[in-house]
Amino acid sequence: MTEDLPSPALLPSGLTDLLPPEAAREAALVEAMHAVFAAHGYERVKPPLLEFEDSLLAGSGAAVADQTFRLMDPDSHRMLGLRADTTPQVARIAATRLGAVPRPLRLSYSGQVLRVRGTQLAPQRQIPQVGIELIGADSAEADAEVALLGVEALAAAGIAAPSLDITLPTMAPALLDAAGVEGDLRRKLARALDRKDAAAVTELAAIAGPPAVGLTGLLTAAGPADGALAALAAAELPPAARAIADNAAAIVAAIRARAPGLRITLDPVEFRGLHYHVGVAFTLYGPGNTGELARGGRYMSGEEPATGMTLYPDVVGRAVAPPAEPPRVFIPRGADAAAAAALRAQGFITLAALSDSDTPQSLRCSHILRGTVAAPIEENA
Repeated sequence: MTEDLPSPALLPSGLTDLLPPEAAREAALVEAMHAVFAAHGYERVKPPLLEFEDSLLAGSGAAVADQTFRLMDPDSHRMLGLRADTTPQVARIAATRLGAVPRPLRLSYSGQVLRVRGTQLAPQRQIPQVGIELIGADSAEADAEVALLGVEALAAAGIAAPSLDITLPTMAPALLDAAGVEGDLRRKLARALDRKDAAAVTELAAIAGPPAVGLTGLLTAAGPADGALAALAAAELPPAARAIADNAAAIVAAIRARAPGLRITLDPVEFRGLHYHVGVAFTLYGPGNTGELARGGRYMSGEEPATGMTLYPDVVGRAVAPPAEPPRVFIPRGADAAAAAALRAQGFITLAALSDSDTPQSLRCSHILRGTVAAPIEENA
């Protein structure tokens, strides 16, 4: 007795088919974002879906090693990795194929990534990405450019008032290093900061001593950028931490000089999921409970300073109202082809009858070509 075969529509967990009209909407959002990037001089690259594991997971790629699918290449007999993030691939391209191109290097990309696991909040394992990398520039102006390009790209996609959250993932480690905190106490403090447990942070920081004792004040300072920057300015910080705070202030000033109305928040001691960042990190949120629309920050692209941002067009698509569908016009058999072409030039969608059984209703058309005019179906019923 044979078991029934699974339905051909059944897919692995975290993977879905994207159907009309959502697939077209996502593609349009990606192209709208790329148009913004191209206007600012960012040139598109297209890395392969698979790479040799040792190169794919080098540098910043090590941060997603546990999320990377691996398989054996039957040709070379070497292990391959299926990308879980595109940024490490762009870093490889910059260091090799574009190594002789003058810096700073401005690159953009888009494509799908696949991850071993989703999360409770984001169970999808195949994720569309579109993003930019600015490689070879180490300045507040470079970080501000990338953050503001993310804002502009979201505006082109229909989100006019995002908020920018800035975090300093190197601040807490700098304070713990200066206090000489290691081992179990460091792990406990990191967990307390991760949970935003101010009472536990206060208790553990008191054991660690200065300058770790300042962690509680910085933890509670998270919020609007002005308040957080004031707390950083007033805090007694060791030289490495002071440099981090001054850099954050310079980036906020550079952003505000170009976008004074942008809402900016700052969390001085947030570091979750930011293990490869060496400077500020950015997250862009839309109005309401839209979730993360984009994420990025400063990192090392091989031996070069770099900053970048990845946008998530699937999340962006859920955060904006769907655009009105262009009218669908039924083109009867034998109709004037030039008239149909003229309608397409005006923005109509035309669907030509291929047999006598095709009807406006079967092709989901709201209009029909009459002479050279797209006439609503209701008027011709």
